[in-house]
Amino acid sequence: MSEKNKVYEEKMTKTLANLERELQSVRAGRANPHVLDKITVDYYGSPTPIQSVANVQVPEARMIQIQPWEPKMVKTIVKAIQKSDLGINPSDDGRVIRLVFPELTEERRKQLVKDVKKMGENAKVACRNIRRDGNDAYKKMKKTSELSEDEIADAEDELQKITDNFIKKVDKAIEVKTKELMTI
Repeated sequence: MSEKNKVYEEKMTKTLANLERELQSVRAGRANPHVLDKITVDYYGSPTPIQSVANVQVPEARMIQIQPWEPKMVKTIVKAIQKSDLGINPSDDGRVIRLVFPELTEERRKQLVKDVKKMGENAKVACRNIRRDGNDAYKKMKKTSELSEDEIADAEDELQKITDNFIKKVDKAIEVKTKELMTI
């Protein structure tokens, strides 16, 4: 791979990693501690991820158990979860917080699949925008005669192959998540 396309491949890699993080936070009927990744709590004046102030476990397929290291954090964590868009009401006994995930309805599954496909489409658009930026950079180099036309054509072909590869990876990630969502 040419040095010129390294930058664009790195950007596409970051786009794919971002998509995979987003997909982890999509609730699929089973308890997944990653659904808590975006939720922060006020810990001595600074927003802190729940995983940094508590022990998060999955004791059963549809339950997450959160045990704060400091008992006074229970109420703070409960409030943060209630304010989030998680859609689950936490229950606590003063020491441990439990999140019980209800079975997803068929309608909700279909909505989540639509959301996942939209995330995938956004990732593909981002990859295509990165390709466009690369092609624009090559056209500028062509105008200033920094590279020959053959070198530019080779670089553009290589960039197209990189883009195609990442589009396939995005499609695969979406397919896996969709299958997970539709499995009852």
